[in-house]
Amino acid sequence: MDQSVADPRLTDLTARIAERRDDLIALTQDLIRIPTLNPPGENYREICDYLAARLGRAGFAVQLIRATGTPGDCDEYPRWNVIAHRDGVRAGDCVHFNSHIDVVEVGMGWTRDPFGAELIDGKIYGRGACDMKGGLAASIIAAECFIAEFPDFAGAIEISGTADEESGGFGGVAYLAEQGFFSPEKVQHVIIPEPLNKDRVCLGHRGGWWAEIQTFGEIAHGSMPFLGDCAVRHMGAVIDRFERDLFPAMAARRTDMPVVPEGARSSTMNINSIHGGQAERPKNSTALPSHCVPDSCRIVIDRRFLVEEPLDEVRDEVRALLDDLVQTRPNFEYSLSELNHVLPSMTDRDAPIARTVAANVARVMGREAEFVASPGTYDQKHIDRIGRLKNCVAYGPGLLELAHKPDEYVGVDDMMDSATVMALSLADLLAPK
Repeated sequence: MDQSVADPRLTDLTARIAERRDDLIALTQDLIRIPTLNPPGENYREICDYLAARLGRAGFAVQLIRATGTPGDCDEYPRWNVIAHRDGVRAGDCVHFNSHIDVVEVGMGWTRDPFGAELIDGKIYGRGACDMKGGLAASIIAAECFIAEFPDFAGAIEISGTADEESGGFGGVAYLAEQGFFSPEKVQHVIIPEPLNKDRVCLGHRGGWWAEIQTFGEIAHGSMPFLGDCAVRHMGAVIDRFERDLFPAMAARRTDMPVVPEGARSSTMNINSIHGGQAERPKNSTALPSHCVPDSCRIVIDRRFLVEEPLDEVRDEVRALLDDLVQTRPNFEYSLSELNHVLPSMTDRDAPIARTVAANVARVMGREAEFVASPGTYDQKHIDRIGRLKNCVAYGPGLLELAHKPDEYVGVDDMMDSATVMALSLADLLAPK
């Protein structure tokens, strides 16, 4: 840590965090070992109960809130969220740490137990270690240590664990924002401990547009395809136009947002899935397919767009390409259905929370913080658009490139440094010298 920290209480605060290293490791491991897979949304209540017990012992008033009626919420997989609130001794701002509790599917290629939370060479392995249970654990340790060192702090501290960020956040932060939990009158500063690297302050994210495209044909016997019309071939023409026209056009566009990594400074699109014709046979089935020309083919596209690109233009660009195929390709028919969209979000780098966190990154790391924007969306979108709260950044431990990958891990030293930055930021905002 930079020796420019002169206030003895801040020195004591950093020492207190250093003493909690084993506790931070154990807490992170406990969280990883609760497999909160989304979809479908497993074990949300279990992890919320765990966090409620932990934060209740630390003197927080805790609420468990079910986002009834949101996408995916059902009796088998209820969308539970936890919010913990701790008041100071006098009036002041409220600082809120928001972390999502869900993790993505495991996927293939792991050499470690995805939910074993093994500690190996200073790294804790597991699905969600980096994205973002390590950040959640770091924020809890930071808050507990700050309260112990500054019991006379002003204002309030909140810590939340919320559902469904990996599938849009509608059963988590969006729902809570609609209920007023992120209004500027209630909360003044938000830190989301997403894994953007411990020396970066993330100000926002690109936009996203998700849509399903379907092409149509006519079923016929597979030995006489000329009597039918192959929807898969029509979709091939769509993908060919994407390759020839759309992808090069997107690659040529650049944003002034400080998006990382470098490839995300341009517009991008991912073809998320494709399916045409008969349903896939079960994995262990030996049944043979029947012989039919497919009369339907569907793809889902994941289009990430820049703050400089209006959403209507993003939509119209794809539709214009499809409409041109209607005019130029015989028998081409399609449907286009929007699944979801998210507008870009960006906090000013001079916002109080951005300045405070950046100053403490420099203090702890001994180098200036890098201001960045995320290639993908996260729950800042709901805090911004629904909660109307602009003073929000993402800051947390972990390497962005490890998110959703096999053998995902979080470094213990990174969590310790991030927890120190978070605690010192609390001191600046709630216990000024």
